[in-house]
Amino acid sequence: MARPVEFEYNDVLNNAMEQFWREGFEASSVQKLLDVTGINRGTLYNSFGDKDTFFKACLDQYNKQIAKDLDASLNNADLAPWAAIEKYFDLTVLSVSNKQRAMGCLLVNSFCESINYDKDIQKIVRASFAVVRKALVKRLKEADKDGKLKKGVSAEFAADALMNSLYGLRVNSRDGKTAKNLAELVQFTISSLQ
Repeated sequence: MARPVEFEYNDVLNNAMEQFWREGFEASSVQKLLDVTGINRGTLYNSFGDKDTFFKACLDQYNKQIAKDLDASLNNADLAPWAAIEKYFDLTVLSVSNKQRAMGCLLVNSFCESINYDKDIQKIVRASFAVVRKALVKRLKEADKDGKLKKGVSAEFAADALMNSLYGLRVNSRDGKTAKNLAELVQFTISSLQ
């Protein structure tokens, strides 16, 4: 009788997610994924599917963290709009570990790489970005209603500016910018919209 496969599903996903995050989809060979997860090839295919399906599961895992960060910041009704926006940037870029900051963002990294290989991945990543943008627009409309959005700037435009800043921060963090450098960029962007 075959022994049941023993592994912690979330641990496997988190380790694979970090591999994809660090090196990208193309550079993350099946063997590298097996090495970082500690599972064998049969378990990978039986429990997670092929490499594409495994990667999509990792993106779903990453999106769960995004949802937690959104709930603690932009979706937190107890925070004023600009405080919620600042907290989102803090949670997702500024307060993360140096290791995580140096990897950038799995979504940004994947989107840049996915242009060359997979329209389905592009859709998943774009949908993830849209969730963040929607939460930003909602809070920026509140700021506008309270007279705390720069005159002549729409909530939609401000959300695009903040999303652009977020993408840039993630790339700059991969390039070695310090948390202090990134915090200055966040403050500059936010103050230009207030």
